[in-house]
Amino acid sequence: MRVVGLMSGTSYDAVDAAAADLVLDGDTLSLTPLGMVGAPYEDELRAALAAALPPAHTTMAEVCRLDTGIGQAFAHLAVRADRELCSGRAELIASHGQTLYHWTQDGRVRGTLQLGAPAWIAEATGLPVVADFRPRDITAGGQGAPLVALIDLMLLRGRPGRPAALNIGGIANLTALPATGAPVAFDTGPGNALLDAAVRELTADRLAYDEDGALAAAGRVHEPLLRRLLAEPYYRLPAPKTTGKELFHPGHLRAALDVCGPVPPLDVLATLTRLTARTVADALRPLDPTEVIASGGGTRNPTLMRALREELPPHAALSTSDALGLPAGAKEAYAFAVLGFLTLHGLPGNAPECTGAEGPRVLGSLTPGRGPLRLPPVPAGPPTRLTVTGRG
Repeated sequence: MRVVGLMSGTSYDAVDAAAADLVLDGDTLSLTPLGMVGAPYEDELRAALAAALPPAHTTMAEVCRLDTGIGQAFAHLAVRADRELCSGRAELIASHGQTLYHWTQDGRVRGTLQLGAPAWIAEATGLPVVADFRPRDITAGGQGAPLVALIDLMLLRGRPGRPAALNIGGIANLTALPATGAPVAFDTGPGNALLDAAVRELTADRLAYDEDGALAAAGRVHEPLLRRLLAEPYYRLPAPKTTGKELFHPGHLRAALDVCGPVPPLDVLATLTRLTARTVADALRPLDPTEVIASGGGTRNPTLMRALREELPPHAALSTSDALGLPAGAKEAYAFAVLGFLTLHGLPGNAPECTGAEGPRVLGSLTPGRGPLRLPPVPAGPPTRLTVTGRG
């Protein structure tokens, strides 16, 4: 089955589409990458998104406009992905949508909001669309994240030692297979979220991110600011746990700077880069991984990757998911293609031992395409392994 996965992460700068040919054989799901395409949000839509994110106030009218605008942006890219990657033969679209709010309270997730009405995608492509993946896990007592943990576990099983997968998006998350006990997955804290916000603020929106980590590389870590940022209680909460820009937003950084006093701009960026590396390494250290397979936009920042190598234990080899056949910049989009495939086949898409849900659940909602909705037969059981064949 040819499936297009659509993803826009917590950096909310662009939409990515990855197409995969998926074949289920017994307990093994084979994924052949067909490639990826991406498109930045239009400036007006991105500005509206930024203005609506917590801790800003918004209106229901603006939420409605964003739901439509994001849905149309996803729909436009889905049409392009079907044409360019699948020769017009895609059978399913899986859309993560754009996270606007992840509601956590007293250590529990109470709700989550992803915008981007899937009906726009179904209308534009004529294909069925699976979307709104996270709420089903939450209603079963889970964190609703990281949902990529299931795909990570399927990829990591059978690898030697104690492998771990790391995704560095706006928020960083990990999945690990310890030597003993159940698998573990959770959000470690900010990936690029604070760093990107600081770049925009310090350059008056002239730059959106620190390209190649060049600005941070020119600065020095400001130890008092780093200690203040590391005092955030979230880092010491037990797993499972999730977070987002509801916590790690520009005001979080400003509050720390108010205490520490003036810090040179390049030193702020160097410190935030080290914060991401330190909190990821601190989260991984008790799991004692022998390898860390990274993905996400953060892998394109050599200064961050160098800091991460310095913070990780020497025996923890650091590589990217490209080594497994999944491009690091598209892994999450491929992961949601897999989740959409599982949903269409009536198979669970969460890893309850990682999210904290009471048990496996079939995720998402299904929006029919233009033709009759025909569901495939439910397989005898869910896949436990994922193999990647060929290259995208």
